[in-house]
Amino acid sequence: MVGAAITRRLKADEADILRDPPKAQLDLCRQADVADWMSDHKPDVIFLAAARVGGIMDNAAHPADFMADNLQIETNIITAAARLKISRLVFLGSSCIYPRDAKQPLKEEYLMTGPLEETNRAYAMAKLAGIELVRSYRTQYGHDFFSVLPCNLYGPGDTYNAQNSHVIPALILKIQAAIETDAPSITVWGTGRALREFLHVDDLADACVHLARTYNDDLPINIGSGKDISIAQLARMLARIAGYKGEIIFDPSKPDGTPRKLLDISRLSASSWSPKISLEQGLTSTWKERLSQSSSLPEGRPQAAHPSLQPSSQPLLQAFSSVKGQA
Repeated sequence: MVGAAITRRLKADEADILRDPPKAQLDLCRQADVADWMSDHKPDVIFLAAARVGGIMDNAAHPADFMADNLQIETNIITAAARLKISRLVFLGSSCIYPRDAKQPLKEEYLMTGPLEETNRAYAMAKLAGIELVRSYRTQYGHDFFSVLPCNLYGPGDTYNAQNSHVIPALILKIQAAIETDAPSITVWGTGRALREFLHVDDLADACVHLARTYNDDLPINIGSGKDISIAQLARMLARIAGYKGEIIFDPSKPDGTPRKLLDISRLSASSWSPKISLEQGLTSTWKERLSQSSSLPEGRPQAAHPSLQPSSQPLLQAFSSVKGQA
């Protein structure tokens, strides 16, 4: 999802985007594959969005896989980029790596100041290691690498699967199924009181390209909308957009995750960037795209980009965008 969005954004600037080979030729978890590909292609700029990601259920069920895969991917790419002296690397972390009970809104200096949320601790530890690796290469060797910390994302290319979707596609799946079966209610995990901040993936891509041109600091920088919403409000908003009038039931026996995750985006705002797509607009377009494509997509496959944004070539393994020339 993120790699495809960054590719669309870079294509608008006519950047030379390196095409992705089949996974059989380049597995980002295999160090030799990554080292050979990087040596052959020598990108000028790397947006490292590749990661194993998933929702609360998936993280809880597969902590070892989330930690091992993410450590391997980021270590292989960052070390190869450093060895080849790639001119610029942007590493994407996540807002879920902040301490569970950190003061809100979350400032970048709050990283690693307290215990993590238990439900995604393995993923968060892997991402924190990637951020520290980026900072270490910058400190020791002077490489122009830095990290960004996006809030919760949604939009084209998201994964629709009941077992490992994030909250917005999971809610869309529930509402869509309820409409199709005329179900009188849907059940949502948790109390509904947890607060989350959301950003359309195309806004994230625009922010990443903007920062690749303008940012120069070893401190990671938050990327978000600066506004949060409860899961209950989000579910009701999606139901209204979809036209679903059934009851929304919350199951408090299931985890909420971190109580609140709102990013302090003052440093991003100071760089003269702000999001362009409101949550209402983004959810409406996401719902319409899901309806237009779900009949031809088996469950679990990523949603395609809107036709007006469809790239002619995919980013490397859908998430590792490499660029020749200026970003």
